[in-house]
Amino acid sequence: MPLSILAQIVRLICAGVLLAGLSAAALAQPSKTIRILVGFPPGGGTDAIARTLAERLKDELGTSVIVENRPGAGGQIAAHALKSAAPDGTTFFISHDHTISILPLVMKNPGFDPAKDFVPVAGFATFVNALALAAGTSAKNFNDYVAWVKSQGGKSAIGIPAPASVPEFLVKVIGEKYGLDLVSAPYRGSAPMIGDMLSNQIPAGVGSVPDFIENHAAGKLRVVAVLGASRQTALPDVPTFAELGLAGFEDVPYYAFFAPAGTPQAAIDQFSAALSKVIAQPDVRDRLTRWGLTVQFMPQAQLASRERAYSQTWAQIIRKSGFQPQ
Repeated sequence: MPLSILAQIVRLICAGVLLAGLSAAALAQPSKTIRILVGFPPGGGTDAIARTLAERLKDELGTSVIVENRPGAGGQIAAHALKSAAPDGTTFFISHDHTISILPLVMKNPGFDPAKDFVPVAGFATFVNALALAAGTSAKNFNDYVAWVKSQGGKSAIGIPAPASVPEFLVKVIGEKYGLDLVSAPYRGSAPMIGDMLSNQIPAGVGSVPDFIENHAAGKLRVVAVLGASRQTALPDVPTFAELGLAGFEDVPYYAFFAPAGTPQAAIDQFSAALSKVIAQPDVRDRLTRWGLTVQFMPQAQLASRERAYSQTWAQIIRKSGFQPQ
């Protein structure tokens, strides 16, 4: 065989090997990066949950999954980012009840309509809010706390993660029930609120159990009461507000994922299936449970129904409180 022909054959073989390698490399690369929007700062309960799930979702989805914090306004900024995101299956929003269910009830113009701008993807847990005391507060339980506030002239501040939130309404109800002048001190998320509690800058705070659980276990804060119909597995010695005489807060909030309206159903189904597998992993389930969550997968239709019912319940509570949307 002439050398010129042999050289051409060798070149073709090498080119074929190179193209095959490039094709394999291209297939091995993630086709897209999925981002999970978080409406609160790093270090809080929602952020920790999002990062735990993102780490496992990337394996199930076979692509990069990143957490993008858009803190501020009780998740409103992140919700706006979700609304403006391309509905291509690459952007999801992890949220609890406040942003999706409560903000539209307490704001005249939140800048988004969950029913029109978002589509539910799947829920993965429920949780409860709680009242926690700073270690520098002498009170050891809820009744001690009420007595302590009265000893301070009946007036005290309680931190809340966001204004016009479930925690703020709870502060109002506690004050009315026990004749206390309790002032809600809103923060931009639970992390800065807890920071002030740990440094005894504020004596108490209301937030989710996942926000408080680690510092409670470490003895740095004391959770003294929880919402919900029953005591929490992670806090078996802490009474519910119903036990303490404050009924009406038994409907518990949820954690779920949402996507921009118009996101293809195939992308929603793929993400939902991956989430279902992730929260079924024993170590993930155990971690979420230790953080005070009740792990419960809710497919799209169930989540949509759950959100509507929760919004209706709180619409009545907010209306009875006399609160006027701002």
